[in-house]
Amino acid sequence: MVVLDATVVNIALPGIQHSLHFSATGLSWVVNAYALTFGGLMLLGGRAGDILGRRRVFMFGIGLFTLASLVGGFATSSAWLLIARAAQGVGGAIASPTALALITSNFKEGRERTRAFGIYAAVSAGGSSLGLVVGGMLTDWASWRWVLFINVPIGILLIALTPRFLDETERRPGRFDVVGAVTSTAGIAAVVYGFIRAASDGWSDSLTMVAFVAGVVLLTGFFAIELRANQPIVPLRLFKNRNRAAAYAARLFLVAGMFGMFFFLTQFLQDVLGFSPLKAGLAFLPMTAGLFVAAQAAARLLPKVGAKPLMIVGAALATGGMAWLTQISAGTSYGAGILGPMMLVGFGIAPLFVTLTLAALAGVEPKDAGAASGLVNVMQQVGGSLGLSVLVTVFGTASRNAAKHPVAGSALDQAHHVMAAGVSSAFTVAAICAGAVLLLVTFAISMKPAPQPAPVERVEQPA
Repeated sequence: MVVLDATVVNIALPGIQHSLHFSATGLSWVVNAYALTFGGLMLLGGRAGDILGRRRVFMFGIGLFTLASLVGGFATSSAWLLIARAAQGVGGAIASPTALALITSNFKEGRERTRAFGIYAAVSAGGSSLGLVVGGMLTDWASWRWVLFINVPIGILLIALTPRFLDETERRPGRFDVVGAVTSTAGIAAVVYGFIRAASDGWSDSLTMVAFVAGVVLLTGFFAIELRANQPIVPLRLFKNRNRAAAYAARLFLVAGMFGMFFFLTQFLQDVLGFSPLKAGLAFLPMTAGLFVAAQAAARLLPKVGAKPLMIVGAALATGGMAWLTQISAGTSYGAGILGPMMLVGFGIAPLFVTLTLAALAGVEPKDAGAASGLVNVMQQVGGSLGLSVLVTVFGTASRNAAKHPVAGSALDQAHHVMAAGVSSAFTVAAICAGAVLLLVTFAISMKPAPQPAPVERVEQPA
């Protein structure tokens, strides 16, 4: 539910824009308001689970998420909706790292945990694309408001069933690094705002420059705080392991490109190809099915071939799919130019989600399980938010340049040409992000296959 909500609104964006009068660039905040609070506060959520008990914190997070969904569904202004989306992100930040930490602590490292992570990765990555299908159905059959209302009965059911199926974990003594959480979230938000402001008002705009300077100052302060804190929200020792640090970076770049794919393709399918919201959502169904199958296959292959080959193959497929999408034009059809690259990306990101999660959490001490698990999700959400803001900036610049060179035909043909030019340029940056993942998993991660137990020698007893 939490991952799905990062993308379920994408299909509803045209309806939200028309209903609440968002600008073209401001519309990305419907996605970013959720992703920023989700990613920025997730480490605090993981820490809260360690200190207060993971089941208790999980239930509180789901409760807040459910309430925010209900309030957001009744929004009558853009500000109201953005506040509700930010509150949803806070709820997700509290609940999500607790779920991953419970998997880490309840499954032993090896085959059991690998299978659990395979299921988790399928749900996590598949939830993003499944959200587009669900969003299309709800928007087409009811209203965009139902992409938020749908969370209410699910959240109530989760809260009712959690005490029955989850045991409370032992509390660990500690303190909350609130200052670290606030400075990191505010710093990332300032950088994202700077990119989005640049898309609408240009790089020389005074507020654009102020936002970037504020972001750099806040993030520098955050790292200074973490170095001195007795109980930091981000234990920097986690990055001393090269495999873990590279896995976090690769996840950030991977999701940066993936979020952009969902954001731009849903609008291209509806605004250029004329798909209804439902048809646009169903257009992602083949990718969703392939992603689930590939994630499960990766979990089965992992003990046989090791993580490294799966990482390289997955990154190569994802990079090829993104590069293919750079060829989009106003004349591109779904079958010839969109379905193929979507399937490549789906088959690629599935093994990457499984193997990068394993690389990030391998060898983590129990006291750091919450922080390490939180960082996995932080990189996912912050990568999506930063990546989307950069891609929106590229889209805006390319669209304005295309508008200066009109094509022959009607006004609608010109509009399609402008959007296609912007989308193509955005996918060029997404392909670069995927290429960075390929370089990281090839040269920076050196995971070895799990050692096999040595055969037990039979000792002959003397007669």
